Amino acid sequence: MSELRLEEYRTLAANLGGENPLPPLQAPSTAQGQPKVDDNVPEEARRYLGWGTQAGVLPYRMQDQYDRDRQMRGLRAAVLENEVLRATFLLDLGGRLWSLLHKPSGRELLYCNPVFQPGSLAVRNAWFAGGVEWNVSIQGHTPFTCSPLFAARTSLDDGTPVLRLYEWERIRQVPYQMDFWLPDGSEWLFARMRISNPHPNEIPMYWWSNIAVWERPDVRVIAPVDGAYNFGYAGKFSRVAIPRGPGFDATYPTNAPGACDYFYDIPDGQRPWEAALDGEGRGLIQASTSRQRGRKLFVWGMGVGGRRWQEFLADKGCTYIEIQAGVARTQYECFPMAPESEVQWLEAYGLMEASPERVHSEDYADAWHAVQEHLDVRLPQERLEAMLVETDSASRRAPEAILHRGSGWGALERRRRERAGQKPFALPSLPFDDASLGEEQAPWLALLEQGALPTRAPAAEPGAWMVQAEWRAMLDASIQAGDSNHWLAWLHLGVMRYQAGDQEGARQAWEQSLQLERSPWALRNLAVQAAHEKRPGDAADLWLEAYQMVPTSVPLAIECCRGLTEAGRPQEVLALLESMPAEVRRHGRIRILEAQAALDADDLARVEAILMGDIEVPDVREGEVSLSNTWYAMHEKRIAAAEGVPIDDDLRQRVRRECPPPAHLDFRMAG
Repeated sequence: MSELRLEEYRTLAANLGGENPLPPLQAPSTAQGQPKVDDNVPEEARRYLGWGTQAGVLPYRMQDQYDRDRQMRGLRAAVLENEVLRATFLLDLGGRLWSLLHKPSGRELLYCNPVFQPGSLAVRNAWFAGGVEWNVSIQGHTPFTCSPLFAARTSLDDGTPVLRLYEWERIRQVPYQMDFWLPDGSEWLFARMRISNPHPNEIPMYWWSNIAVWERPDVRVIAPVDGAYNFGYAGKFSRVAIPRGPGFDATYPTNAPGACDYFYDIPDGQRPWEAALDGEGRGLIQASTSRQRGRKLFVWGMGVGGRRWQEFLADKGCTYIEIQAGVARTQYECFPMAPESEVQWLEAYGLMEASPERVHSEDYADAWHAVQEHLDVRLPQERLEAMLVETDSASRRAPEAILHRGSGWGALERRRRERAGQKPFALPSLPFDDASLGEEQAPWLALLEQGALPTRAPAAEPGAWMVQAEWRAMLDASIQAGDSNHWLAWLHLGVMRYQAGDQEGARQAWEQSLQLERSPWALRNLAVQAAHEKRPGDAADLWLEAYQMVPTSVPLAIECCRGLTEAGRPQEVLALLESMPAEVRRHGRIRILEAQAALDADDLARVEAILMGDIEVPDVREGEVSLSNTWYAMHEKRIAAAEGVPIDDDLRQRVRRECPPPAHLDFRMAG
């Protein structure tokens, strides 16, 4: 019998920490972010490449305060279970489907990471490996990767319990809903998705379900294709034949030398699905209704950097790949949502068992036909499409109980719309109740209902950001009326203007904020703006003043050291380090910046002592090569000085041959 319950999931987990108080101001750009594209990519496949991908991060704050101190911790979880499957969802971590256990065989169908360890791979920085991640709205993982979602209990018409997860996404300003259920005796977990566009205009939208499964030499990834769009991190976007177009059989992930994506070119009219099956022909399969047409394989590759990343995100011996499913063809594009429209689809997850001889056949078409033959019998496409329609009314009903709350931003938007006399942005199925309102929303609720944004001491953190146009107009009017004419309101207005593309208006707002009261936050924002405008000296001066006002701020210390380095002032970095509090100076990112400043100051012994010491940088960025590049640059300078030779391409190539970086410094993804 199917049941839904809440429980605590115990695991080794790092501390996620708080949010970075500094607004993530993105450099102004008119580029659409389109990758380099090969001539063999047809026009239809490149139509939306780059569109909608420059959304930025605001109003969200970065989540970069985590550590690598793993301790046994309890995570709040929801569990759906029937006679065949047990599905575990982590409610405070984006609703991640963390485990899908096939009970009759005792087989875990997903890569269930033995640890929770954030790393810098997502749009807000913190990301963790394992399970199924539900990526909505913007490129670069969901804004809710490491944030809570609402969870509610509801049911289908026949009484089957349903776990409903939902939130209000603040960049696109859309609600989204995920309904999960396990019918009695079913061998499939169903996931019914809906995204709604409440706006009177078309918007870009994004969705990918990223499914982690174990990486093993005998695992083959099967999809109904003969080609894929491939983007190597050192190459460009092109169509390659599957399985052997890349020069090796790319359907076996352990053949890949470096990190790579394969976006499968599923033909029109072909049912979309993807599976990862072992040497015995068993493993996870994901299938969906036709609206979710995209499928992808991601591999870290077998290079030193890829192996290091796998270990960094879990433990030794714990390696994974991802099979992924999206509404668009690739992750380098968004799909258009018409005004006041919905997009919805149904996904199914379960165990696939097919003939191992055919699954691992040299004839890849025979391999995927072997899988689809089983899928068509066990879960016909017509049945999936019918279930989507049959469950529509249940998906629109108000839930029976709220089990867990997400953020208060949806409730705040509901209150704003009610006050403005606008129609609701969400169906009754998604209650954003006042109980979710909290400290982050309190200043904005005061602006809405009392006409003024409360101020605070300039040394205090400035609070949560807001960039929505309606709130910008509201705050501007309050300032002009004299109700919010203080440093904090001008600071927030500057961030709003900057996000809206009004660079000069932002500068004026931050300068006005400083005239009213000097704060590190306005100084810092002006520093970022100066850096974006290629004025590194001015930026460094502003960062230095800002940091000296709050010397315990790790984010400001990092930005200040980086700004001084960019301005060519390494000695000031080294001097500043001497005055930093010990807990700030110990931070791994500060240690990298110290090594780079020492390198610029030709103190190579200091560089080596840092790199060969116990340096650990929790937030090494995906694709970041600062550690390995500092290692190479140190050896280039050392050899150049010892042998009296210039640092040129010949020396650089020699260093890369003769002086490979230690594994703990090597996060390169291209090999």
